[in-house]
Amino acid sequence: MKYRFILSSRIGLILPILLGAAFAPLTQAQETKPDPTPALKVDPTPLPQGAFSSFAPIVEKVSPSVVTIATSKMIKQQAQNPNFNDPMFRRFFGIPDPEEQPDESPAPKGRGGKKHPQMLGLGSGVIVSADGLVLTNNHVIEGADEIMVTIGNEHHEYKAKKIGTDPSTDIAILKIEPNVKLHPITFADSDKTRVGDIAIAVGNPFGLTQSVTMGIVSATGRGGIGSSEYENFIQTDASINPGNSGGALVDTEGRLIGINTLIFSKSGGNQGIGFAVPANLARSVMESILKTGHVTRGFLGVQLQSLSEDLAKEFKIDDDSGALVNSVSPRSPAENAGLREGDVVIDVNGKKVEGPRELQLMIAGMQPGSKVEVKVIRDGKEKLFTIELAERPGNRVAANEPPAKASDPDVLDGVTVGDIDPDTRKKFDIPESSKGVVITDVEQDSPSAEAGLKPGDVIHEINREPVSTAKQAVDLSEKVKKEKKVLLRVSTKGNSRYVIVERKEG
Repeated sequence: MKYRFILSSRIGLILPILLGAAFAPLTQAQETKPDPTPALKVDPTPLPQGAFSSFAPIVEKVSPSVVTIATSKMIKQQAQNPNFNDPMFRRFFGIPDPEEQPDESPAPKGRGGKKHPQMLGLGSGVIVSADGLVLTNNHVIEGADEIMVTIGNEHHEYKAKKIGTDPSTDIAILKIEPNVKLHPITFADSDKTRVGDIAIAVGNPFGLTQSVTMGIVSATGRGGIGSSEYENFIQTDASINPGNSGGALVDTEGRLIGINTLIFSKSGGNQGIGFAVPANLARSVMESILKTGHVTRGFLGVQLQSLSEDLAKEFKIDDDSGALVNSVSPRSPAENAGLREGDVVIDVNGKKVEGPRELQLMIAGMQPGSKVEVKVIRDGKEKLFTIELAERPGNRVAANEPPAKASDPDVLDGVTVGDIDPDTRKKFDIPESSKGVVITDVEQDSPSAEAGLKPGDVIHEINREPVSTAKQAVDLSEKVKKEKKVLLRVSTKGNSRYVIVERKEG
């Protein structure tokens, strides 16, 4: 015996109908078209609040902390030619009649005009204190004359005051004076963020307030992008679009792990590669600005470069990790402690240095006056230095006496050099502090050209021996004629680096 259940829309009851041989004629007589609605499984029970069953509680916690930032700039309106008010003048020159604008006063006469606000853009921000401090990106508010912050779905709007900015990390701090209770976000320790952790981005892309996207942490410590001087980004595939800049990237506890900053895109839209300034870095920048009015960073006084495989062998390094010192600033903490060009920094305060960027971030994250233990490889041996950091200067200023004038050709197969005099300094934009010999010509297709040497480069060392005159450079080049590789320390407009020139056979 079988049963079929039919929903009655009139009486709301389910009636069992017996199917059998006795009722077959009746069933066939009253048969209707089959119901196209599929048999769905429906469970209206609310989701449990267990881990990862829903991110709604996290969003509800974080959203009140994320704000919309609108910026504008006052633009001077050019004065209108008074003849434009003459109908005959407009008709003669084919100028359309202006639309009536009774609410606007006529533009004043003269060269100038009245100012009016022009919208620059929309971005996001994060409330970080109960008294109205807001973190965002520097590029969100850069160049703005007026900054307005809108909070929550109630759209409470406040005029914001710019407390400080740090273009080197693309961080800005704003202050609002709210008349409502604020919900500051909780910071996480972003150094503990791991690749594979779930990441939730909250912001206002395209002006769509309180938008939420989710992904994972794709990478940490990203740099070399070129968007700012100090890059240590968290990479995520959580969708980040224009307008998300300055918004929050949070973990599954609703804690801030980063400030959404930029995307990698060929189309201008999201392609699954977004970057956020780590919360720890943003926090240290904010605290420095609040305490001193500006960002203070440690300063070592060296220029650095990465180690290629050839350079690693030349400097007796087992692998290509570490940062090669190619220049030491005069009277800097590094020089005072005894660091030299050619040292390879491998460790700072017990933490391994993978490359120049890591060392730069380490030192910049320390306060002036801090004492650091710096371990280097020099001539294949480890040496340890204790260095007291200075404050990073805004400009590098140094002066030295120019060497005497001379000229000698054919250094290092195809390179012509000369002594540095005022004329060559001006011609090649050589800093006053640069000592050495200037390259005046490089033969095309020569080993030196293939190594990247160009006219205007200054040679400071040949095979670790300093040079100060063209004659000295020629003499040293004679000594290395039979060697297959020559190590040079050179600089271009003051930026120093090591170069290996490999001689051609034959």
